[in-house]
Amino acid sequence: MTLLLLKLLMAHLVADFLIQPMSWIKDKEQRAFVSNKLVLHSLVHAVLYAMAFAFAPQYWLGWLVLVVSHYVIDGFKSVSNRYIRQEQSLFFNRRSLFIMDQLLHVGIIVAVVGYYFPELYEFSIAVEQLWLLAITLLLITRVSSIVIKVLISRWSPVNIDDPGQTNHSLANAGSYIGFLERLFIFVFIVTGHWEGVGFLLAAKSVFRFGDLKEAHDRRLTEYILIGTLISFGLAIAISLGYVYLKGVV
Repeated sequence: MTLLLLKLLMAHLVADFLIQPMSWIKDKEQRAFVSNKLVLHSLVHAVLYAMAFAFAPQYWLGWLVLVVSHYVIDGFKSVSNRYIRQEQSLFFNRRSLFIMDQLLHVGIIVAVVGYYFPELYEFSIAVEQLWLLAITLLLITRVSSIVIKVLISRWSPVNIDDPGQTNHSLANAGSYIGFLERLFIFVFIVTGHWEGVGFLLAAKSVFRFGDLKEAHDRRLTEYILIGTLISFGLAIAISLGYVYLKGVV
């Protein structure tokens, strides 16, 4: 059961990341469903999946589902990539398509193994807790980011909004950094490692020290400090709320 799941995951990783040439990836992006390289890529998956199933005939339906779904998912991803610019959106871009693509592949592998061995996934998770986790993750990432922007918008220093400064910063880097730091805080608090929160705050202070020292701008320093404290405060409050509600629902 578990061994089959691991074999199928290994087959997927080998076919997608180890033996797939860059020329195949470019051809798939350009030609999508009519790409010969997409067909070859799917055939590679077909062979590796068959090996993972030990060529056992009773798994023919699962094997077929994995191969066909991989062709269809990769084809649609290639079509979608044609209409998306890298910087078009914080969530809907080539990176998010890549992540969704991999999640779909892995999800189908898990579903196929679960179809043959349902006892592998016989665990009990309350639906309420899944909803609570989903809401918490949304609050701690995108919602918190918007709240922080609204709260500190009135204090935005001139050099923050200066178009001439945009070349010195990665696109949407601030949002991604905020997402990651609040997610780390969430994990630290849920697992009971409060010292990790202090370490994260100290590490961020060290990285920011050079920028603030060179800026010679008190407003910029205060702006960053307010944003950081609000971000950490929201993350801690939301995480504590999750821990409390998790014990109630």
